[in-house]
Amino acid sequence: MSKLAFITGVLLSTALSSGGALAQTTLTMWYHGAGNEVEQKLVNQIISDFNTSQADWKVELQSFPQAAYNDSVVAGALAGNLPDILDVDGPVMPNWAWAGYMQPLKIDETKIASFLPGTKGVWNGQLYSIGLWDAAVSLVTRQSTLDALGLRTPTLEQPWTKDEFMAALDKAKASGTFEYALDLGTAWTGEWYPYAYSPLLQSFGGDIVDRSTYKTAEGKLNGDAALAFGEWWQGLFTAGYAQATQDPADRDAGFNSGKYAFSWNGNWAAIGTLAAYDDVLFLPAPDFGNGPKIGAASWQFGVSAKSAHPDGAAKFIEFALQDKYLAAFSDGIGLIPATASAAALTENYKPGGKLAVFFDLSAKQALLRPVTPGYVVEAKVFEKALADIANGASVADTLDAAVDEIDADIEKNGNYGF
Repeated sequence: MSKLAFITGVLLSTALSSGGALAQTTLTMWYHGAGNEVEQKLVNQIISDFNTSQADWKVELQSFPQAAYNDSVVAGALAGNLPDILDVDGPVMPNWAWAGYMQPLKIDETKIASFLPGTKGVWNGQLYSIGLWDAAVSLVTRQSTLDALGLRTPTLEQPWTKDEFMAALDKAKASGTFEYALDLGTAWTGEWYPYAYSPLLQSFGGDIVDRSTYKTAEGKLNGDAALAFGEWWQGLFTAGYAQATQDPADRDAGFNSGKYAFSWNGNWAAIGTLAAYDDVLFLPAPDFGNGPKIGAASWQFGVSAKSAHPDGAAKFIEFALQDKYLAAFSDGIGLIPATASAAALTENYKPGGKLAVFFDLSAKQALLRPVTPGYVVEAKVFEKALADIANGASVADTLDAAVDEIDADIEKNGNYGF
């Protein structure tokens, strides 16, 4: 036997597993759910099923606490140490793609044709990420509250107008039954502000940035529509409808204990509310003049730009898109399954299910946050501006300053490629 043949034989023998197949190539994966036992169990189940379903690839997971995850990815990118598979918060994805952290996701896109729009991470005309679930916000109340206040029950087809919504708050305040008419969740900070509140601005006709070019916020965050929104927003607090500063305990349990008539909250909190009351209603967003809108896009899977095995990473992501996994995540963590067929497999989102309304809300009212690499800065500027206005700052001056800050960042980064 020649030396080359001997070496080849040894290498082949080493590569063979006990079952006689070539050893699987390892794919590394980072996930944001450390500390969440339910999520960890679900992700590990998908990984285990994938690893045993084929002989080519083996996914190995490393989890991070959600609060530290984005910083860990940025640090990993700077160190040239990103995994093959990343999960990414939907609105952050364009920044990571633009910064070179991610590459386009090469999967069979016919398999995601029926996915909710908010689950698809598209930037620059290309798919970069896909989510197994989405999240939706509704106006939560009770049928008994609407009846006592003499209010029409809004529907997806006929949501409340701005005037109807304000009349509802007036009646709730005048009733003396509640400490506050409305729980906006101001105890929550960070991404909650652009996710929950910018759709209200967009329903007024404004926006965080001008989406026609993504090169400026001028006229969108400080134009007439935005000024009208800002005055309305500030009025919610000065008129005593809601709290500019809220105790986190009130956010967690205030509505369920009868402190508020209405609550602006997400489907992830719905099960607790259903346990508190037997007449809960999850109402669509009011229409403030330019259509009712709520936020869209949650965590999604993608492939890092530095992956040496993008084909294997994409195969894993495609494998994870099966309805049984979408349904398992929904049943496990309460979020909206990405497809109607997966929703039909769940306890709460199936037709007639207690939370089925949220699937319809996500399908019909959801609007992505601005799809731009600049969003990561714009979100923070927007949060500070709304918090300042809620606490009495000049609406016009605050929004003008926010526009200046956003435009300076866009200019500094060469228009982020637009």
